[in-house]
Amino acid sequence: MHDSPIINVGGFQLDLSAVLMLTVTCVIVFVLARLAVRNLSVENPSKLQNFMEWVVEFVHGIIASAMDLRKGKGYVSLGLTLILFIFIANLLGLPFAFVTEAHHTEYVFGLPIESTKDLAEGEHSHINWWKSPTADISVTTGLALMVFVIIHVQGLRLNRKHYLKHYVEPFWIFLPINIVENIAKPVALAIRLYANIFAGEVLIYAILKAGAFGIPFLAAWQGFSIFVGALQAFIFTILTMVYISQATIHEEH
Repeated sequence: MHDSPIINVGGFQLDLSAVLMLTVTCVIVFVLARLAVRNLSVENPSKLQNFMEWVVEFVHGIIASAMDLRKGKGYVSLGLTLILFIFIANLLGLPFAFVTEAHHTEYVFGLPIESTKDLAEGEHSHINWWKSPTADISVTTGLALMVFVIIHVQGLRLNRKHYLKHYVEPFWIFLPINIVENIAKPVALAIRLYANIFAGEVLIYAILKAGAFGIPFLAAWQGFSIFVGALQAFIFTILTMVYISQATIHEEH
């Protein structure tokens, strides 16, 4: 695998490729949503408007499977953002990669790229600037932590008494187990998404090493990766709605 363009900023390791790809993902999602609502029409809707309406209905179905839709309508925007953002992010690494050759101590913004600092004179490495952002554990962890905060803030805001009570159910001795269970949820969300997308990109790299013989397998795997990317976006979104439902709706405890 290729190295990532990581620089040290104030003691923090910053992956520039992850920042770049997150920006690209946000731009694509924004443009897609903006184009879908640019010329709204009831009588003659565009194909993009029909597609977006289908996605919205699909998100409604996801929420309805986790909670009463009357209580879950406020989460439609969250669900729509998650499923579009994650799906597009999962697919960005499929079409191509942008790889540059780096030699001893390459600099970006005046800061050295960490992976080139230890290269001897004459040695070089390859830096990958284009990949699926969800193939980076820090990105999926950020998404999972965002969901984790939303879940517990909503639980405290809408269902405080029963939300706090569930930590000591069925007996107070279960408090540590219930705390670990809640911490494990975002960890599982982050690792599941990262592992599936990263493994797919590793396999694409391995197939490319086979040269022309790997082209049929590459085409087949990229087609399958679209399905995997959609499935992982769906799983992340539906689990988010299930966890919100468990924290905010007393009847489901």
